[in-house]
Amino acid sequence: MQKFSSSAIVCAVILAVGIFLLGVEVNSGLGSISANQRTVTVRGLCEKEVKANKVTWPIVSKAVGNDLPTIYSGIENTNNAILAFLKNNGIKDDEISINAPQVVDMQADRYNSNPIPFRYNVTNVVVVTSQQVDLVRKLIERQTELLKQGIAIVAGDYQYQTTYEYTDLNTIKPGMIADATKNAREAANKFAEDSQSKLGKIKTASQGQFSIEDRDQYTPYIKRVRVVSTIVYFLKD
Repeated sequence: MQKFSSSAIVCAVILAVGIFLLGVEVNSGLGSISANQRTVTVRGLCEKEVKANKVTWPIVSKAVGNDLPTIYSGIENTNNAILAFLKNNGIKDDEISINAPQVVDMQADRYNSNPIPFRYNVTNVVVVTSQQVDLVRKLIERQTELLKQGIAIVAGDYQYQTTYEYTDLNTIKPGMIADATKNAREAANKFAEDSQSKLGKIKTASQGQFSIEDRDQYTPYIKRVRVVSTIVYFLKD
């Protein structure tokens, strides 16, 4: 029978103990990984309605004729009347801009073979850009006063729509994110209770993009702000 030296026996024992301990560690590590895979993904929604704080109102008028100097003289009178209407009702100089007139020469249209009563068709646009949203809305309702002065105000042109914006998003962002996170945690807690588990720490969290849109087509000056947060929680027994 082959005899082993005491040193060889000691090395074998140490090797066996090392292999055993390594197996314990591997088993423990796998158990931890497996436990950490128990997660729940929830989404928290927060919506808020706010009033627009900026309005852009294009006031569009038309002029036609055969003599450009005469047309431009009429446009100058029209602009003076529009400016007087705006300033007398609280609109400031720095909230008003006048675009260059857009002239269309109807005789230059080679595809039009019909008789043309007027050679020139001129579009004139005065733009109000203001944070006085309520005031501008009232003036829009009163723009018929310009019609009574013989100013042909054009409405319904898709190129010149009144637009409303909300520009103070950073002010309400923190509160909305907090509400979205709270709603997500409530949903996660409910899931944990239903699965007879407890909610653990957050594994990952992502904040969705904020969206701002009209509440409806009839009240474009009321905006709906929306954000969705996605959060992954660990579950534990």
